[in-house]
Amino acid sequence: MFKKTTSIMECSRIFSLPTTIFSWLVIFTYGVIDSGNILYGLITFIGLCFAHLGTNLIDDYFDYKYLIKQVNFDKKEYLKHSQKTKCRYLISGQMKESQIIKIIIFHFSIALLSGLFLFLKCGVGVLYFALIGAGIALLYPFVSRFCLSEIAVAIAYGPALFGGVYYVMTGTYSNDVYILSIPTMLMTVVLLYIHTVMDYDFDTAEGKFTIANRFNSQLDSLIILKILLFAAYLSLILLCIFDILDWQVFIVCLTIPLSIDLYNSLKEFSCNSENMPEKKWYHFPMEKLNYFIERNEGSFMFRMLQARNLMMFFAIFLTLAIIISLGL
Repeated sequence: MFKKTTSIMECSRIFSLPTTIFSWLVIFTYGVIDSGNILYGLITFIGLCFAHLGTNLIDDYFDYKYLIKQVNFDKKEYLKHSQKTKCRYLISGQMKESQIIKIIIFHFSIALLSGLFLFLKCGVGVLYFALIGAGIALLYPFVSRFCLSEIAVAIAYGPALFGGVYYVMTGTYSNDVYILSIPTMLMTVVLLYIHTVMDYDFDTAEGKFTIANRFNSQLDSLIILKILLFAAYLSLILLCIFDILDWQVFIVCLTIPLSIDLYNSLKEFSCNSENMPEKKWYHFPMEKLNYFIERNEGSFMFRMLQARNLMMFFAIFLTLAIIISLGL
């Protein structure tokens, strides 16, 4: 049972779940300080997590269906590419299509039940945010083929997540909340963008149009990564300008060295995709890294975990800033 559950979570890309967890933590903390309903915030957390896992699987499932329809698709050749971890469990036969569909239904059923409870308790506003989230989840596999994945993620992790959590906790809408969402939203987009940079060749071969592969090379595409990172830290100023938080928000800038390290790591990957960075003390957590190295996926997953960890620490410091600025 444990092994089966572990396989399901791995296929659902549970390693990416902290992006949802820590985005939620930021607005949940803000909502609690604003006398929000803690129980409703926690129930929203459950729904968000399962919706995230379900969306990951839907994306993989439709990518898989697209791949196997290609005339020149070679299963053995595809599985040789270490950095392409998506769909491996389907292509290798580890999981059947029917099993994936059942897991998708399970994930979204939990999310739906959470949403239904909140709709009955909090009102029609829940429906608006839920429809935005559901639309993005269902359309993501298609919009991601036309340079729109970053926009979809920005909406989902910005106004939809922050506005929705704040609404169920307080019963109100707030423009301040949408502004508060901008820094962590940008850091979440960074994680997605890094994935598309490293999938540059594969997305091009599969006919996907991403922002990254609109550039002449992976190295050239890193200009967008630099802009996103710069914008994430610059957006902290907005929280002071609109009097949402005080100067304490700038403790988030302690994560700048991690951003520089991530950018340099991507530069190395763009020049040599087999390059494996030296693991330093600040590269944590890096769960299952040895497992990925054994599967020749270490170079790819190291960068993905780097980006995820940056987003985590960025959100943790922002949460701390909220507590110091508003709660003490």
